Amino acid sequence: MSRSIVIARRELSSYFYSPIAYVAMALFLLVAGFLFWRDFQPGKPVAMRTIFDWMVWLLVFIVPVLCMGLLAQEWATGTIETLMTAPVGETEVVLGKFLGSLGFFVVLLIPTLVYVGMLALYGRPDYGPIFSGYLGVVLVGGLFIAIGLFCSSWTKSQVVAAVAAAAILFTLTIAPWWAGQQTALPTFWRNVVDQGVFTRYTDFSKGVLDLGNILFFLVATGVFLFVTIKVLESRRWK
Repeated sequence: MSRSIVIARRELSSYFYSPIAYVAMALFLLVAGFLFWRDFQPGKPVAMRTIFDWMVWLLVFIVPVLCMGLLAQEWATGTIETLMTAPVGETEVVLGKFLGSLGFFVVLLIPTLVYVGMLALYGRPDYGPIFSGYLGVVLVGGLFIAIGLFCSSWTKSQVVAAVAAAAILFTLTIAPWWAGQQTALPTFWRNVVDQGVFTRYTDFSKGVLDLGNILFFLVATGVFLFVTIKVLESRRWK
């Protein structure tokens, strides 16, 4: 585990030398600020519902950009060979990359805590839904990063990795939500789309902590990390 932490630190620090990461951060904070302003109006509830509801859509496009080079760049430059010949296993590499990216994602969220302070300054916010909303965002971010890491593990092209990750996230998030808006959808398929990422996430934004939803995100994240480890193992011996 200590080796994973070393890799995570290296990965986290590398983000601060990447112009793409700064562009993604600026875009994220710009859109988040606009969404918060829609809530921060006279007569509106003292909450962050709008920003939490829309943040998932934003992450569908931001996370693939942040994760596209996690392993694809290592394959393209050949540094993966140096990394894998060191006394480091595939599991430690994947966990280190994942934790480093998750750490940067948390850094991405920290400036939005200013919004909580503004709500507290001008009103009396209910901190329960705010806490659960942030928890939901972190869980969704962890799952999206695991998917982005998986897509980055089987290609040398960062663009291909980003497009593939965005396509998977679109399929798991936006497509089920859109299908759920169709009133003529049969009961069976409605039950299927209700298992989509956004449907499960909305409970967090409403202040509802459901153990089933928490386990869904943790297990799904674990599955994608496990598959990524297997991809690395298979490519190592080619």
